Amino acid sequence: MASIDLAARLARLTLELCRISSPITQEGPIADHVERWALQHFKPEEVFRVGHTLLLGRLEDARPTVALIGHLDTVPAHPSDAGREARIEGERVFGLGASDMKGGLAVMMALAEDLRRDTLPVNLVFLFYEREEGSYAESGLIPLFAKRPDLAKVRFGIAMEPTDSVVQVGCVGSMQVTVRFTGRSAHSARPWQGENAIHKAGPLLTELLGRQRVEVNVAGFPFYEVINATLAKGGRARNVIPEAFELNLNYRFAPGKSIEQAKADVLALVDGRAEVEFTDASPSGPVVAGNPLFQKLMALTGLPAASKQAWTDVARFGEWGVDAINFGPGETAQAHQANESAPIAPLADAYEKLAAFLMGAG
Repeated sequence: MASIDLAARLARLTLELCRISSPITQEGPIADHVERWALQHFKPEEVFRVGHTLLLGRLEDARPTVALIGHLDTVPAHPSDAGREARIEGERVFGLGASDMKGGLAVMMALAEDLRRDTLPVNLVFLFYEREEGSYAESGLIPLFAKRPDLAKVRFGIAMEPTDSVVQVGCVGSMQVTVRFTGRSAHSARPWQGENAIHKAGPLLTELLGRQRVEVNVAGFPFYEVINATLAKGGRARNVIPEAFELNLNYRFAPGKSIEQAKADVLALVDGRAEVEFTDASPSGPVVAGNPLFQKLMALTGLPAASKQAWTDVARFGEWGVDAINFGPGETAQAHQANESAPIAPLADAYEKLAAFLMGAG
């Protein structure tokens, strides 16, 4: 198939998926669509569904198993997208999820249709899952792994997240922390009769303002540890000294650092000046540069590699003992944007790179 024809086919498939609304918690229609499609290309016993998550293919021991991984959900639509239809304009596909990550799903589906999976040097399976865009504990991968612990047989996973067609290794962990400052209310005309909780946060906010990113090198890949105040809440009236003030801190930490170590970093930063509550934590993802299938991917495709300065489910797979990387045709700058779009040419390029790897990875 000529590359131009392949690109047009993948653009149409991406458009079809974008036209199926699938904001997080509403993945049923797109999961049904993928299941109907799967039953045309896989044996019935190779289609396994839990909720709105699907595992396609079979897990075996004879060949190393490679999993292509994609989430079905999107973030909720941007208010400005109301009435705006998914479409193809010029060299781009427009629609919610086009880059994150229905273009990646389209590539997965086309590869499943075209490759002779029984003749590949690797055993190829596909994961389409729900609830990626929510909290760590709500992912559709959790009930799937509970039902299919044999997923630990996967030797190499490729999460088709938008990466601008760059292989991205590892990922930073993410921690959400509520920091509460307490004071004593008073009339704002007589502040000496109270204690201003917002003002008490000043020294910590000043430290955060001047805090520089910390570079951590892992297997030759630089990651940056950063901590930022992302939400603030306090005060109950314009003429009342506030007795309470809360900050949400978001800490991104490098591969190799545990959640417990990250918690210790936050406690050291706050240094007893406020109450600390850890509200959500997602582990960092390992850098799998030593995995033989990763090395074959790089050798066979010539793709560039970089660190993943964000969180993805490669961390979750790492927790389960499965080596995984990020690679997808979408644009990172388009993820979660109004009037989201994806370039068409990288769809075909991702297909061709992955096909070359899967056919040559023996």
